[in-house]
Amino acid sequence: MDVFARISHREGIAFSWDELTGALGDSVTVLPIVVSVAALTELSLARLLLGFAVFQIVWGIHYGLPISVEPMKALAALVIAGSLAPSELAVAGLLAGVVLLAVGATGTLARVERHVDRPVIRGVQLAVGLVLLRTGIELSLGGPILALIAIAVVLGSLALGHRRLSTLAVLSVGVAIAVWETGFSAPHLPALTVAIPDPSGLSTDAVGATIGQLAMTVGNAAVATSLLLSDYFDSDVSPDELATSMGAMNLLAIPFGAMPMCHGSGGVAGKYAFGARTAGANLLLGVLYALAAILAVGVIAAFPVSMLGVVLGVIAIELARSGLETEDLALTVAVGLIGVLVNVGAAFIVGIAAAQVRNRIQ
Repeated sequence: MDVFARISHREGIAFSWDELTGALGDSVTVLPIVVSVAALTELSLARLLLGFAVFQIVWGIHYGLPISVEPMKALAALVIAGSLAPSELAVAGLLAGVVLLAVGATGTLARVERHVDRPVIRGVQLAVGLVLLRTGIELSLGGPILALIAIAVVLGSLALGHRRLSTLAVLSVGVAIAVWETGFSAPHLPALTVAIPDPSGLSTDAVGATIGQLAMTVGNAAVATSLLLSDYFDSDVSPDELATSMGAMNLLAIPFGAMPMCHGSGGVAGKYAFGARTAGANLLLGVLYALAAILAVGVIAAFPVSMLGVVLGVIAIELARSGLETEDLALTVAVGLIGVLVNVGAAFIVGIAAAQVRNRIQ
């Protein structure tokens, strides 16, 4: 009996086409960011992919759910924009890891969550969905012809009644294009050495970026993800548990060259939208990331990002739709719009304040 067969006997883990397509639905929230960071910095794409590979498997087995492992988007965006150096990215990720581990271990988010109204959390989900939609559109506009091909593939899958296979179909076409352009490189396992971040990375920019990321992480990766896991899978994973696992993940992974990682409602929505219902999706995606890191770094780097943008848009719509299932549409939409126009962390804080004012007036 092979290793997958043995693992599949665990409760909450199965392997099927739905789990595979769901896994790929999560990957489109990761790959555009990871490829961009690797292309614009000296960080190793292979090491970045191995970091996601390891923790997709670790947290899938730990939680027994198709939980997401994503880049810390606020930090990644600053690196892509050139506002943070790689050393500052590493330091910011470690700082965030320390804070999240402390917050989760002390049960702080359980106390905070009591003061966060459900429409605010729904607003964070809507904000993340809208941000992902905007990102997907921007990526698609970078290669409109390939984006139109991806849209045609998605629409064709829907017309044939295979919505969950649309991700796999688009990614298959994209891989074929990338292989045509680059071919396959020889297998290469990156050296797994520990590197202490340069002390120069402890800067005011790094600290400020950490604060912004933590606000977003608490709202989206902890509180909103906990709610979405409850909605989709009737699970009882608390925000403090998620904060603890995110803290541990970053403290363990960043010294090995991984980038700051978190959970997130976008990745959970991506997995669910395309069929994932068990942690089997995590194990499958972890293996695929590891294989890509060893066998296909060149193919991944050459993958048409505009095609990923189309699938990202599909996931964004699914997440935004979940966010609109709220008892206070005005507050939820307001939080969502602030998240798009400013950032998700600011939207979370403003939403909490607005809800408290509204509750006192009422």
